Amino acid sequence: MLIARGVSVELYETLLAIFRLGAVAMFPEPAAGLKGLRISVEAAQPKAIVTAGIGYVLRLAFPELRRLRLLQDFDDDAVYDEPLMHLPGDAPALITFTSGSTGRPKGIVRSADFLMLQHTLLENLRQTKPGDIDLISLPVFILSNLAAGATSVIPAGKLTRPAQLDGAELRAQIARHNVNRIVAPPAVVARIAEGASAMPQIEAVFTGGGPVFPNLLREVAKAAPNAAVHGVYGSTEAEPISHLELRDISDEDWLTMAEGGGLLAGRPISEIEVCLRDHEVHVAGPHVNRCYLNPADDGSTKLIRNGKLWHRTGDAARMDEQGRLWLLGRSDAARDGLFPFAVETAALSWPGVRQAGLLAGRLALAGDNLNLADMGARAKALGDIEVVLLKNVPMDKRHNSKVDYARLRKLLA
Repeated sequence: MLIARGVSVELYETLLAIFRLGAVAMFPEPAAGLKGLRISVEAAQPKAIVTAGIGYVLRLAFPELRRLRLLQDFDDDAVYDEPLMHLPGDAPALITFTSGSTGRPKGIVRSADFLMLQHTLLENLRQTKPGDIDLISLPVFILSNLAAGATSVIPAGKLTRPAQLDGAELRAQIARHNVNRIVAPPAVVARIAEGASAMPQIEAVFTGGGPVFPNLLREVAKAAPNAAVHGVYGSTEAEPISHLELRDISDEDWLTMAEGGGLLAGRPISEIEVCLRDHEVHVAGPHVNRCYLNPADDGSTKLIRNGKLWHRTGDAARMDEQGRLWLLGRSDAARDGLFPFAVETAALSWPGVRQAGLLAGRLALAGDNLNLADMGARAKALGDIEVVLLKNVPMDKRHNSKVDYARLRKLLA
């Protein structure tokens, strides 16, 4: 069943009802737009649709959606006698799609067993306790909270445009609902922390879904002085891969990041195997997606080595002597020994820099009162880099946390 509606209480009522019926829930990738919606419908061939609001209009506009049976919202006051289906743990339960930031969106099928394993591994990091109230803008974590019996507060605003959320309104929600933990991508965490007075009630902040740069970690530490701040590295196909807590970053680590040594992402979790081949991160383990919905998509990222299935993340990294990952950016974006994250992480430590994006030897910077000569001199210390000042560096549509290199290329052209 295709679910085409925004993040809301009703969304999760619908999702749990679909699971109860033993059906498979399917979500298109919102960041991929209408094209991504049509691609996902073609790939998964759903039989029915549950939607709301503008979804009714879209359903009438596209033939592939009109053919789907329209299921009505569930009535909160009604009593239903549909049987509770008992399916094997390896039966498909959820189909989602990658953001398609590096190509066409790919479908990923998760079974109930896979979802429970992912929940268990995330809980190993989050350590949810009775009474926790989380502000969550990452939908899969709300599902995990339902399994843990914890309370979730959905941020006010349009979650598909995280950079446009109102930080003051989010902080008011946090105070109003006695939120003590935040689980959100970097862009949302930045909106909460920006200009915030201290929020001593926050005990933990978990952020991921995009690079967690040092400047954000420092902002969060000021806004939530009593919080344990966690950065989680993973991908749609393998979540989580590694974990880093702010208090474990040493003075030497801060200096290394400022000097172009990469973005520290912490140690891989014990349940995953990580190897680096030509700088690219390859992962294997029980919570690593084994194949895509369309087998034709497997060729570019799945490989068998010594009888074991490995997933190629496309991310470049290095491993230090402590066994920690230092992310360097997309493996196909390096040029003349310069990796995007290495340069961008360093640039974000420079005074006034708010955004940074490296592409083909050109470093795009956005910020306050930036001096081109000063920025150029700092960049030259890292390599043969030309600095370009922009009003804004384009970011990805999904989480607004990664540079959109395709759009940046057009701007620089």
